[in-house]
Amino acid sequence: MTGRPAAPSRRAASTANLSPLRPQRKWRAITLATLLLAPAVWSLLIGIVAAASDDENRPAAAPAIAFGLCLIPFVYMLLAFASEHPHAPGAVVRAMGMCLLAGIMASALAADAVTGVVAGVGAGGIFALRSDAAHSIRLRAGAVVIASIYVFVLVRIAGPVALIAAPVFPFTALGLADHYAEWRLARHAAPNDSAPRPRRGALHR
Repeated sequence: MTGRPAAPSRRAASTANLSPLRPQRKWRAITLATLLLAPAVWSLLIGIVAAASDDENRPAAAPAIAFGLCLIPFVYMLLAFASEHPHAPGAVVRAMGMCLLAGIMASALAADAVTGVVAGVGAGGIFALRSDAAHSIRLRAGAVVIASIYVFVLVRIAGPVALIAAPVFPFTALGLADHYAEWRLARHAAPNDSAPRPRRGALHR
């Protein structure tokens, strides 16, 4: 044992000199990224459905898929820069890689494109959205899993409604996970009011 203090984590080091991101700015970043994500997701889903359809009057699948895929990097760029990520370019690259990996795996497991898109976009958002010291990658990943399961069920119950609402879930889940992490940290940091207090005369004995 050398007695050296443990080296700070990469995330803690990157945000050590930054003040925590205000909730208003975080939700503004999430809202703007979701607005740009919506046409990307809808275009992807239209292209995937068209590719699987045998209808002669179906829209062209390739341009729709290509348009959706081209928008995704800009979605992550907007999310990273609007949330003031300290290493935005690298975060966007990691987000794209995770989006493809998680999206392909979720689509194969769920056997539907909507769940795969939501899971992939949400998994990428874990890295694109700025993470402060109070936030947890595990909580963010859990929120993406819950959102994906909800969409999986919604697709089978509501049908086309899931296609319209799908862009709302990925980044909203991340924001809610961060708020829960902040609330949990504040709860543990608050003084314990339930601890027994000494009686008034006990201090004068």
